[in-house]
Formats: sequence, structure tokens, C-alpha cells
Amino acid sequence: MVLSIDLTGRVALVTGGVRGIGAGIAAALTEAGATVFTCSRSEAEVPAGVRHRVCDVRDVDAVAELVSGIVAEAGSLDILVNNAGGAPSADAATASPRLHEKIVDLNLLSPLLVAQAANAVMQHQPSGGSIVNISSISAHRAAPTIAAYGAAKAGLDSLTRSLAMEWGPKVRVNAIDVGLCRTEQTDDHYGSDERVVAIERTIPLGRMADPLEVGRVAAFLASDLASYVSGARLACDGGGEPPVFLHID
Repeated sequence: MVLSIDLTGRVALVTGGVRGIGAGIAAALTEAGATVFTCSRSEAEVPAGVRHRVCDVRDVDAVAELVSGIVAEAGSLDILVNNAGGAPSADAATASPRLHEKIVDLNLLSPLLVAQAANAVMQHQPSGGSIVNISSISAHRAAPTIAAYGAAKAGLDSLTRSLAMEWGPKVRVNAIDVGLCRTEQTDDHYGSDERVVAIERTIPLGRMADPLEVGRVAAFLASDLASYVSGARLACDGGGEPPVFLHID
């Protein structure tokens, strides 16, 4: 018997699925046979076969319209990947309360909002559904300059466990704690190529992830191969980070 990830006939929504990790997730789900919808706050070019919708995932009415529209067009919603998120660097001591509010809203409250809308559909489907929340290694380590983001992602991991308990057995809910990943914004975040290479040397696997690799983890969690996995937090971080004391002479 050959094991394979087969999402043929499944309908998936990837929030923020037009760039970076989100695009990798959309590509992996498409590769596995799913019908994939993405959404972002503005029109965007997406690969052939992927369907894009404009939606602000912080807007209750817009999210309801997005989910109902997908079900009306495709007949179901079987997979949700809550990927939309992110945060600019900011000193926690001087950042405005409004900035912190927006970061928590996007990275914690919005995934809950979209998950609620998806769950309302999945609970009434014979096959239920699967929700995958894209979290971060910043949820479980100090996150200087992105403190609110790290706190929001820690909340997302906690939310994942709670929703898995509340929404089972029809809906499975899991999270991926993503480490460093090469995207269009890598240079903006980490600086020159030389600096990126130096950072990669600290990762046990010797490199940052490719977005498609994160996408294939999401595809696994959404598939029947993970049929008894729910409430899990799966690290996709290349082996983690070595303790600082190992580098002290």
C-alpha cells in the first residue's frame, strides 16, 4: 500500500493565500487535488486553478459572505487554513495601543471568526471538515520587537486545542508552528543575503523552509492520513534553535 495525500473532491479556503507561506499552502493543496479558494483584502493574481476572493477577514459580514459564497459555488467547504497574519516590528514600550490591538485582531481574533463561519458549515456536512491554523515558533519563545504577535500566536495555539475539543468529532482543528521561511519578504525582515545565510547556519537543517514545505504539512493535517490528529501543535521549524549558551566561548 502506497500512502499519499489525496484531497480530490475537497474544497479548501486559504486566507491570505496569495503570497509567501499562504501561496505555498494553496499550491500544496492544489497539488493534492483540492479545489482551492484564496482571499485577501484586494484583488490579486493567483495560479491557474486557484479561485480568489476579496475579503477582509476581520470583518464579520465579509467573512460570512465569503464562506457562504464558496459553499454556493463549490458545494461544500471541507478545509480551512487560517494563514492570514503577520506584524511589523515595533518596540513594545512605545508602540501604540492601536497597533497592538490590530495585531491581536489579525492574528488571533480573525482566525476565530473565520473558523466559526467554517465550522457552521462543516458541522452539517457528512464528512465534517478540517481546520489548520498557521501559528509561529514565536508563540513559545521570547519575541522581542513582535511581542503582541507572539502573544497572539500563543493564543492561537491555545484556541486550537479548545476548538478541537468543542468541535469534535465532526471537525478536526490543528496548528502548525512555523519557523523561519524564505518568502518575498525575507530580505526585508533579515537583511542581506550574507545575513540570511548566517541565520540559516543556526538552523539544524541548515536552511529556512520553502513555503511549499509548510503547505505540504498543512495538506497532511487536512487529509485522511491525519484522521486521528486533532488539537495538535506541529512544529515546522527545521529542528528548532540551539540554546544561546552553546555559542558562548
